[in-house]
Formats: sequence, structure tokens, C-alpha cells
Amino acid sequence: MTAHSRGNFSSSVLPQPSAGLIDNHGRRITYLRLAITDRCNLRCRYCRPARGLPFVPHDEILRFEELERLVRIFISLGITKVRVTGGEPFSRRGCLTFLSRLREMAGLESLHLTTNGVKTARFLDELADLGINGINLSLDTLDPKRFWQITRRDYLEPVLQTLQGAIDRKIPLKVNSVVLSDTSDAELVRLASIAREYPVTLRFIERMPFSGTVRSEKLEDGRILQRLERIFPGLEEDETSSPTTSRTFSLPDFAGKLGIISGFSRLFCTTCNKVRITPLGMLKTCLYDNGALSLKELVRGHAGDEGISEAVVNCVRNRFINGHEAERNSCRSEEPSMGMIGG
Repeated sequence: MTAHSRGNFSSSVLPQPSAGLIDNHGRRITYLRLAITDRCNLRCRYCRPARGLPFVPHDEILRFEELERLVRIFISLGITKVRVTGGEPFSRRGCLTFLSRLREMAGLESLHLTTNGVKTARFLDELADLGINGINLSLDTLDPKRFWQITRRDYLEPVLQTLQGAIDRKIPLKVNSVVLSDTSDAELVRLASIAREYPVTLRFIERMPFSGTVRSEKLEDGRILQRLERIFPGLEEDETSSPTTSRTFSLPDFAGKLGIISGFSRLFCTTCNKVRITPLGMLKTCLYDNGALSLKELVRGHAGDEGISEAVVNCVRNRFINGHEAERNSCRSEEPSMGMIGG
């Protein structure tokens, strides 16, 4: 224990590590999403506006050593899975070294990465060597013109190199595809061909209200499953006993699987086992809240580990029952950017 580890907080209500993080609705929290930057080399229309919304200054983002300290604290509270996200994680220098340091932490059972794939191909050998447990690759289309329309950048080719490279190295891979109001059935079929040919899970995601602008595009109304059942006869849902935000489906003659993430419908809230830390060091106990606890203020205000642990436990004990309640209480007039939340 360091000289300042007790900070200004009482440790009388700290749970034993075996107790873990359990919210006020009985949900056990074992999964931490960690956004290490808001910066990104794409400008996806469902994430950021074409202009404006500048990136935050670097000194406002948690330093890697601060992030490592927080991860250790969360592991002591029962977190076993960490996913590093952004923005785009590889837009931050030192991302690979940071992942390697996380991989060495005792008690961390599962380390994952979410990336847009633009800069990732060059790091795949190192990611395989450090034993990354899985990569989520964002890819909304296989058509170069449409890729430009969605991302406002011409980077489809390096993303496809990342896709093929991860498959070749047998890194567990999920491809996340946001279904927009103008996503055609033909596009869904093209994307699904990835799962037909390779042992990859291709997950279709409802567009969520995090574009960084006033809401201007019709959001998905929960009918992705009906579309998939119409397009892919024989779709059969897999059973799962563990908490998950996605529903997964098998199809005859598919090497991989299809999935659905109902982020806007929020059909998975009753089993949600995750919290997230934003690039600005804000703890969010729900994707749709405004932020529940400033971990950056605690870390940079010299709070001890026990004090931070107590604050996290108390925060989780005041969690919204679902994303609908969280959004109602947020009272936002504009959509925040997904890059500022941690995708």
C-alpha cells in the first residue's frame, strides 16, 4: 500500500474482492470497456459530424499509467474482461505497448480490442503474439463508394487487409456493421458473405443516437431480425448462458455466424454486465447516461485506490435499470459523439 493509497475516503463499505461489483438491480459487473482516445481517422456519419466537434486536447485524456491503475482497481472489484476502444485505439501512440501491459495483469482473463482497421494490419503479428482474445472490426460496407459515403474517407482497402490478416492469423474476429436507414438488403447479403466464407461472426448493429449532432436520421426500430429472417431462410438462434449484448444465429453452409446488437431497442439491459470509461475519464454505468463518476478527478486529485474503489462501488449501486431510463434522465438536446463515449 502506498503512502497515499487511502486518500480522503472511508474504506468501511469496500467489498471484498470476491464480492465483485453488483448493481442495485442485482446485475454483476465483470466487463470494462476502456476508451483510450476520442481521435479517429474516419468521420463516420453515425459517430461524428463532417465538420466541427474538435478532438479534445491530449492532456485532458487519461495517461496510460492512469488507465493501468484504474484497470487494476477494477480487476480487484471483479472485472475479468477488458475491451480497449476509442475513437480508434491505434490513433493513439503507444496503444500496442499499453495492450501488452494490460495482458500481463494478474486477474485479467480476457483482453479484447475494437478497431476500425485502418492502421491495424501492421500490428496483427504483435496482437497475435500477446494473445489478444478477440478483435471487433467495424465495417459497414464492402463497396468503396458507399464506404466513402459512410466514413467520409477512402480507407476501405487497409480495413480489408486487417480483416483478411486477422482471419489468416486465426485471431478470434467479430465484424460489426451498423445498419443505417439506407442500408439495402443487397448490402446485408454482401456483408454476410464474410460469415459464409470464414469462421467470423458478422453482427448487424442498430444505429444508436450518438452522431455528435442533432438527430437527423431515422433510427432502426428493432426490425433487423425480421429482415434477416426474410433474407436468410433457415436462420436459427444460438442459445447462450452468459450475459451478452448480442443475439447470435447459425445458418446452414455458413462457416461463421450472424448476429444482432439491439443497441437502440436496448433489449439486453436486463443482463448487462458492463461499464465503460470514456476518453475523458468518466465512468458510465450505461451507454445512455451522461456519465456517473469522474474517475479523472479522483485519480488526479490524489485519491487512494481504496477511495476510488469505494466511489466506483457506490456509483454502480445507483445504476439505471435500463437504457431508456438513462436516456430520459440525460435530458440531452443533441446526440453525443460515440467517439467521446467509447464505441
